Amino acid sequence: MAAVGAVTELWRYPASSLAGERQDAILVGHAGIEGDRLFGLVDVSDNEIARPDRDVKWHKVPRIRTRLANDRELEIAVPDGDWLSAPGAECDSAVSAYLGFAASIRPFGRDNAPPTYAGPVTAARYTKAPIHLLTTASLARLKALHPEGVPDPRRFRPNIVVDMAAVEGSFPETEWIGRKLAIGDLLVTVSEPCRRCGFTIISQDGFEHDPGILRNLVRHNAHNLGVYCTVDRPASVEIGAPMRFV
Repeated sequence: MAAVGAVTELWRYPASSLAGERQDAILVGHAGIEGDRLFGLVDVSDNEIARPDRDVKWHKVPRIRTRLANDRELEIAVPDGDWLSAPGAECDSAVSAYLGFAASIRPFGRDNAPPTYAGPVTAARYTKAPIHLLTTASLARLKALHPEGVPDPRRFRPNIVVDMAAVEGSFPETEWIGRKLAIGDLLVTVSEPCRRCGFTIISQDGFEHDPGILRNLVRHNAHNLGVYCTVDRPASVEIGAPMRFV
């Protein structure tokens, strides 16, 4: 079958709720992307994990940059700050000063901790889906509904963004539940729509706070944008890889 689109962006999110790391290629296993969501950010006073979607005190968190060295060693940078190794006291001090309260980067479980790290760990607040896929066609549909808005992919934290022609009046991938897709050598099954929350309206570098983003998804697509996928055949995926229905 002919390709219906091609990969235009690839992302992993080393620390949940913090800014993602754009990639030229990703390695996808049955459980998800290598290096994705290994760490969390907690409020030291009560060990609450960051919830930008629910509490304004966390709204600055998506502006904290992240990257992985050697695919496992986390580094973070607050706005106007230098890259710092994490987890550790220096990075926690920088994050706490930026947020205005004591906060700490912690691994999701001991298995994700660096070999020399002996500090506290935390647990993820949800079970992540293996793959989150979003098409430019759905972003175009949202833009048509909300012309003054900025439907930047970073609002929605996809792993794979596929460029495809707009489909008038449709968020196309929402209609693919149960179908199989080949993305380069990767084979996935579209398992469920991605239900959106208040994270999508929060400002980041390049776009402002915008409740209209979520309001239009609620009205026109039952809260949803993009889809989650399970992995049938693991593979690496590169920018430009074609996407086909199987």
